[in-house]
Amino acid sequence: MRWSPMPSVISPATQTTTLDIEGMSCAACAAAVEKSLSRTPGVQAARVNYATEKASVTYAPSQTSPADLRAAVENAGYAVAARAPDISPADRQAAIDRQKAADYQALRQRFGVAAALALSIMTLSMPMLWPALLHAAGLYSVNYILLMLTCPVLFYSGREFYVSAWQSFRHRSATMDTLVAVGTGAAFLYSVAATILPGFFEQHGVPPEVYYDTTATIIALILLGKLLELRAKTRTSAAMRALLSLQARTARLVRPDGQETDVPIEAVLPGDLVAVRPGEKIATDGVVETGRSAVDEAMLTGESLPVEKQPGDAVFGATLNKAGAFRFRVHKVGADTLLAQIVRLVEDAQGSRAPIQRLADKVSAVFVPTVVIIAILTFVLWFDLSPVATRLPLALVSFVAVLIIACPCALGLATPTAIMVGTGKGAEHGVLFRSAEALERTYKADTILLDKTGTITRGEPAVTDFSTAAGYPAAELLALVAAVERQSEHPLAEAIVRYAAARQGAPVPAVTEFRAVPGQGALARVASQAVVIGNRQLLATAAIVLPAELAQQAEELLAQAKTVLYVAVAGRAVALFGLADTVRDTSAAAIRHLQQLGLEVIMMTGDNPQTAARVAAQVGIRRYVAEVMPAGKAALVKQLQAEGRTVAMVGDGINDAPALAQADSSLAMGTGTDVAIEAAGITLMRNDLQSVVTAISLSRQTMRTIRQNLFFAFIYNLLGIPVAAGLLYPVFGVRLSPMLAAGAMALSSVSVLTNSLRLRRARF
Repeated sequence: MRWSPMPSVISPATQTTTLDIEGMSCAACAAAVEKSLSRTPGVQAARVNYATEKASVTYAPSQTSPADLRAAVENAGYAVAARAPDISPADRQAAIDRQKAADYQALRQRFGVAAALALSIMTLSMPMLWPALLHAAGLYSVNYILLMLTCPVLFYSGREFYVSAWQSFRHRSATMDTLVAVGTGAAFLYSVAATILPGFFEQHGVPPEVYYDTTATIIALILLGKLLELRAKTRTSAAMRALLSLQARTARLVRPDGQETDVPIEAVLPGDLVAVRPGEKIATDGVVETGRSAVDEAMLTGESLPVEKQPGDAVFGATLNKAGAFRFRVHKVGADTLLAQIVRLVEDAQGSRAPIQRLADKVSAVFVPTVVIIAILTFVLWFDLSPVATRLPLALVSFVAVLIIACPCALGLATPTAIMVGTGKGAEHGVLFRSAEALERTYKADTILLDKTGTITRGEPAVTDFSTAAGYPAAELLALVAAVERQSEHPLAEAIVRYAAARQGAPVPAVTEFRAVPGQGALARVASQAVVIGNRQLLATAAIVLPAELAQQAEELLAQAKTVLYVAVAGRAVALFGLADTVRDTSAAAIRHLQQLGLEVIMMTGDNPQTAARVAAQVGIRRYVAEVMPAGKAALVKQLQAEGRTVAMVGDGINDAPALAQADSSLAMGTGTDVAIEAAGITLMRNDLQSVVTAISLSRQTMRTIRQNLFFAFIYNLLGIPVAAGLLYPVFGVRLSPMLAAGAMALSSVSVLTNSLRLRRARF
């Protein structure tokens, strides 16, 4: 299995880095950071993901530096978390998880204080429950008690809202925290004034009502929403943590004297010899030197069946050795291993931005200032239109409700959380999306173009037919054939050796006088018998006559576009082999599934029409194109696109790269060439078409989830803001309490996250 990492360097003049952003509370925060980074000289592109709390910045090192980028983030009112340069991805994720756990506990403590005090404040705010207290202390004295209980809620539990709002104000921006701070701050200050100066309100015919219960409960509910949001956001990256946790911590190093020593994985170097026992994780990437085993590679491919390994086969770090013991020579370590490259690719995909997110980004950029304007207009209208006795309380409550219900958290979480879960789910099943855009493009595909060789078929010849002349024992003949073909490196010879090894019972004799004839076959002496294996031309050269029964069978095989090799022993033709590139076991079922998904499946190949027709018939493909050259594959993609089709191309070879680059969506088999993988937007780690079904289905489910999330977020604000502004009050007398607005706001974010997490249960 070959793999080509996604380069971090875009071109010699540009470089890409990832920053961990601290202090963001909503999509508007992400927009502010992105705007500040984009304005930095030398920055060519900046993307900030609120869900992952990361910024991906492409910049020119000659014009700017990481310190300048950090300064740009700080100028926007946020911070960049320090990254240790030598830390492994697993250790970095562990550090992030520890920090998130600490943040969760701190937030939980703040919520606990706010919830307990809010409950007390609400209870004391119901005069009918405490007549004795009111009689002894008086209504206005109780207000002082409520004020003292509310202060810890604001200045401890809700402190970050006000600090963040002030920071945003200093940097001439507005975020969700601005809305919360202005809304709860206005209600609190009004209540303080009514507590300290009740006579002033009464002189102007306004009852000195207090809203401490509203202020405290809003903060408690918003903290509850953030608590649930943080917990759900942590679950969206579960697939990434699962991948990182697979990395082995130690390796059993074989010293030059043969002694085995356990060493930390960081101490292993390319060229080292490592021993693996049954049940152990393979430490890093390499090639088996001695021993045989079956290895569980499900963490890479999603395939549950173990893969047989023998000398010369590649093994990969973090996969699980099941049965035998073996030793392998280390080829790659650290960031060069397949697991590390998969982690990087998934991180890049989760941090990327789908085209569908552009609308949400545009809305988020202007949303908060617009809401503040709507809230002010709401206050002014109700203050002017309401009776004198109720106009100030009614205007204030409506003002606060609009600010609270309009927090754009759900809008900012709608797309990135679904992308995070979807790409993580894909990695679990061996489908690696290079970017969110690749995922969205795949969703739009209506036509699947499949290369035949290596995609539908195995990409290597295999024996499909074996016939012997009457009276010649097959087992003895296979032993002779295997003995000769073991001396050859030709792909057809290797196929015959595999076939013989699976079926022969007789011991393989020794070979002498072996001679290969290029383009024709091979001759040798085996156990004192002259053996010839090759095509019809080699038999003619050796003056060997083909019996009628074998000649007839050969004609039938040739008519099926198969390669025929003949076997002669002691000058007599005694057998023949039919060979062909066989169809993968899963291809027919996968193609049928793709057709059931409403996709037209088209096969193209450089082979002759007879071979193309045979393979197409085997797998149920109705349309195919034969004798297509590499340049012709890209031309075929263009032709289909000119017909108005959205084309997804699946391939695995160098000659597929132009077509993969031309297609709307491109999928490369992970066993393919580096060039094909680099040209593709999606890499399929499993070498069968069922992975294509998984990729298509997952992209559709993820995009459906994103659309649902965006609908929930938009409809929530479209309906919630007018109701909070009091649209229903003149007709139905219904007014939205700020406390209900806070609960609804928290519920909207949690509902979007919960909807995204449903992708973890997706079935393909």
